[in-house]
Amino acid sequence: MNYRHIDFKTTEQTGILTINRPKVLNALNSETIAEIRSVLGEMRGNEDLRALIITGAGEKAFAAGADIGEIESLGLKDGFDFLKAGQQMNHDIETLGKPTIAAVNGLALGGGCELALSCTLRLVSETAKFGLPELGLGVIPAYGGTQRLTRLIGKSRALWFILNGDFINAEQALEMGLAGAMVKPEALLETALKIAGKIAAKAPLAVKMALYAIHYGSEINSDAGFVLENALANITLASEDKKEGIKAFLEKRKPDFKGE
Repeated sequence: MNYRHIDFKTTEQTGILTINRPKVLNALNSETIAEIRSVLGEMRGNEDLRALIITGAGEKAFAAGADIGEIESLGLKDGFDFLKAGQQMNHDIETLGKPTIAAVNGLALGGGCELALSCTLRLVSETAKFGLPELGLGVIPAYGGTQRLTRLIGKSRALWFILNGDFINAEQALEMGLAGAMVKPEALLETALKIAGKIAAKAPLAVKMALYAIHYGSEINSDAGFVLENALANITLASEDKKEGIKAFLEKRKPDFKGE
């Protein structure tokens, strides 16, 4: 499928989604959000693709927020629909059932920051900067930023950065666990592909169950979380991938997982 605001390609078992609006710092308008959701639907239905990398075109920005020109004209009803679409996009990413890697090159602000927060992992270049500056425009983060940032870095830190509008640079993101690794800008995509390939080589069903166990288990008390973990682990115990994994281990070869 041809897209206007994004590029999507695949390499081996990994999809690469690039937001391609560099002239406006890859800002997220309604059309861009719809195109991203289309790719997510394609990813969800393609068992051969086991990981997704999301990044931005150019060197300046991953995605510098929602499109200001579009926000300016929004009112009560259409504003609700616009925000809901952004929330749903990020929910689609978070519940894809496949790992997503935000390869953050430069600015990830507002809606762009919220998109990165919804990904499974965040890999940052040395030039990356996160921020939720919405309060300075008279609005609040509304693509899930108030919720996800709090869960990722804690209530006190989330309040600090949202209320002050301060940016989180790459080193800070790494220190507080917002990012998993920091690399030089020129190594960003290559490193993201290596990480995606490493995960894609693992059993897809086990990866999916681990994602669900962590995502949903973190929202409930530990006793209920242990029950959820047990149930999801039991699914993997009965899988063909488990049989293949153990057989490959004993035969000292790489497993050929089918996601079954």
